[in-house]
Amino acid sequence: MKRLLACAAFGAMLMTSPLSAPSAAWAETPADQLIVAWTLNNVLTMDPAAITGSETVAVLNNLYDTLAQLDPETNELIPRMAESWEFSDDNMKVTFKLREGVKFASGNPLTAEDVAYSLKRALLLNLPSSSNLKSRGFLPEDADKYFVAEDETTFVMNLPQQDDPKILIMELTQAGAGSIVDSKLVMENEVDGDWGNAWLTNNSAGSGGYVLTQWRSNEYIILTRNENYWGEMPEMARVLIRHLPESQSQRLALQQGDIDLAYSLAAPDLAALQEEEGITIETVPSAGFYYLAVSMKDERFANQKVREALRYLIDYDGVNSAVMPFYGVKHQGPLNSGVFGAIEEPGYTLDVEKAKALLAEAGYPDGFDTTLRVISEQHFLDAATAIQGTLAQAGINAEIITGDGGQIYGAMRERNFELLVGRGGGGQIPHPESNLRAMAFNPDNADEAKLTNYQGWRTSFYDEKLNDMIGTALLETDQDKQRAMYEEVQHYMADLVMSIQPFSERVVTAAYQSDVSGVIVNPWVSRFEGVEKDR
Repeated sequence: MKRLLACAAFGAMLMTSPLSAPSAAWAETPADQLIVAWTLNNVLTMDPAAITGSETVAVLNNLYDTLAQLDPETNELIPRMAESWEFSDDNMKVTFKLREGVKFASGNPLTAEDVAYSLKRALLLNLPSSSNLKSRGFLPEDADKYFVAEDETTFVMNLPQQDDPKILIMELTQAGAGSIVDSKLVMENEVDGDWGNAWLTNNSAGSGGYVLTQWRSNEYIILTRNENYWGEMPEMARVLIRHLPESQSQRLALQQGDIDLAYSLAAPDLAALQEEEGITIETVPSAGFYYLAVSMKDERFANQKVREALRYLIDYDGVNSAVMPFYGVKHQGPLNSGVFGAIEEPGYTLDVEKAKALLAEAGYPDGFDTTLRVISEQHFLDAATAIQGTLAQAGINAEIITGDGGQIYGAMRERNFELLVGRGGGGQIPHPESNLRAMAFNPDNADEAKLTNYQGWRTSFYDEKLNDMIGTALLETDQDKQRAMYEEVQHYMADLVMSIQPFSERVVTAAYQSDVSGVIVNPWVSRFEGVEKDR
């Protein structure tokens, strides 16, 4: 009954919304409007400086432009607002030549001053998006030195330390720190020196294909076509992103033609829709992993033998075949598949007897009691329950604690957990540094450092030699030598037994009406500007 009521309410909203044509509300969506179903629990703000999570990235990709972008098909770095860029001989400066004639949705011209302002704003506000810059050595007090507008179409980024400048450009392809905001419009809406943060929470100031018209938390987001858009004008005049968390409700709405695109379907519904005429199911690789993490603040998990035992208490084949279809594929290494320098999979298997022997060596022959945290989404819960079962076979009794993303990952960010099944590990850019920086690198393990963007810090894992190896590999300019260095890093990590053990590499799946084309499924690079309908 709850599901039926949810669907009825959704249908009623469509019929009364200005986005809908009343005569077509339960037959098909309007030809020039895209109706999307998603789970929007983690969309907490629309300010690029403050966002987290792939769902918000997917929204902001449509509102803001970046200097460059990653090709959705090849992951190749290609121009967007910057037509070209060049590196200085010492790799300490990048000079960008900007596209001319671009206007923001407000009508204000987009210049190098806006690029400099956007990056300074992200760094100085010290909100989540600043972590990408701070992790590369950018300091708030030197922001004016780093980000310089030489003239209206020439922007210079001065690096704070030796680095690979190509990685910096890749990181700035991501919505958030890389989003270019309309500095004039934002400053007009600044209150008490907040850099427009309060206003941008519910408004947009970009040059992307769409403008934020309305957002109601955990209800819907409405995007309207930007009539000042510099590129080819989007076919869809408006986009409605509807918070519809129940998979069966999304499936029913898709079958009835009430939505065009569904991003949050559960595996059983996706499997059923594969047999549905007129529905397309698409699965693509994405960033990061599903993993089992430990807190090394806990003396039991600080013991290397215990962590090694956990490696052999995951049924990798069973979890991936029964739980992860449409969400992930079996994976155990620290780098995403196909990334430069990735080594072969280590080949861990469920081996309870081996795990018991390792626990006995560690001083826990009878196992122990612990807690296992997981967000309350079905495939996460199913994976955690499966791991709970195999842990129990070796005497580790794990009580499952559930909650939303803020509660579960919040406990991880506060370093207040024991075991946790989660998803993350970088990989948003196609370079080993992205995974390693997220999962293994930890420059300061002190509690007061609060380096919450590093999962190494969240799990209290610290190894100075590993930090040095990662940093040295990054700066190596000979590609063959660099590849060998990254291979050595991965072997060293396997010997250390890391605090995070991946069991599945993330994929993302969407279902959409077959007369809809131009859908980009991966949320990290998704944009609606190329979506069309054949009706």
